[in-house]
Amino acid sequence: MTKHHFGISAPPSLHNKVRENRRLVGRWPRLFLALGLLAVVPAADAFAEESKISVGAIDAVLTVPPGIERPPVALLIAGSGSTDHDGNGPQIRPATLKKLSEQLVARNIATLRYDKRGAGGWKPEFGRPEDFRFKDYADDAVALVNYLRESGKFSRVAVVGHSEGGLVAILAAQRVGVDRLVLLTTAARRQGDLLKAQLEKKLAPDVFAPIAKAVDAIMAGQIVDPPPPGLSIPPAMQPGIASSFVEDPIDPLKKLVTPTLIVGGGRDRQVVRLDFVALSTASPAAKTLWLPDMNHVLNDVSDDADDLAAYTQSGRPLDADLIEAVAAFIQDGAGR
Repeated sequence: MTKHHFGISAPPSLHNKVRENRRLVGRWPRLFLALGLLAVVPAADAFAEESKISVGAIDAVLTVPPGIERPPVALLIAGSGSTDHDGNGPQIRPATLKKLSEQLVARNIATLRYDKRGAGGWKPEFGRPEDFRFKDYADDAVALVNYLRESGKFSRVAVVGHSEGGLVAILAAQRVGVDRLVLLTTAARRQGDLLKAQLEKKLAPDVFAPIAKAVDAIMAGQIVDPPPPGLSIPPAMQPGIASSFVEDPIDPLKKLVTPTLIVGGGRDRQVVRLDFVALSTASPAAKTLWLPDMNHVLNDVSDDADDLAAYTQSGRPLDADLIEAVAAFIQDGAGR
């Protein structure tokens, strides 16, 4: 039997053998509304109330469990790329956020998940794409936390960040009060350094060297024109990319006093155990959970081929122990 250890103890390719004895709660049917928090007409077996909302230019989906007065709510923040509210991107469809939302709602926790800037196309309301800066992601998360607080409908607000979304969650928690912070397979390094570490494992040295040099130059605020083969970042977009490459999660995490849960996976090929340990060290009061069979998109996998397959299997269940740990952490002490 696999033991789960509590405490400190651009994917290599598209990143289950699921343990058959794990019980999973059935999915909640989904009811979409055009706009706002309108009354939902329940279907025969539908219990959760799901509404499409807009906060400024941000499109989001709010899902509320039935019959619970002022439940806790979790803002779910997606990882890198043009990722939508389900946790899917143009080339990968693991539906990570959708599945996490379903399982949290089944445990009486409301969720709010949203389309990142660029998902489904760039909106004019976001300004010019070349003017984007990483702080804009944190601005969006802060606006959504404020929306949840001001609604008065929830007993507490948790922020749950997956991968790059963990960095966004940390930056948002610096600026607006949240009751719980959850970091799922989140890197402890600057993203430029993480990208170099990932590419070094994949590329031949002669191909990797000019890319690494270009990444370093972009991180230093320089424009690389033309970028080397294998690094398709147009010069006009490089300042925005640089703003994400240089954000360091460690210093802001050290300053937070928010109750925090840090979760890492032993079969994650994007974020390694070193990151899990570094985050745990930066937040020594945090609860930590290491799941040896879990990959980057929160599925249990058996090998590299299984890991690759999981990135396009939207029906594949999330790690069951992850779900229970996140739900228990968000609910811990509720009502006291």
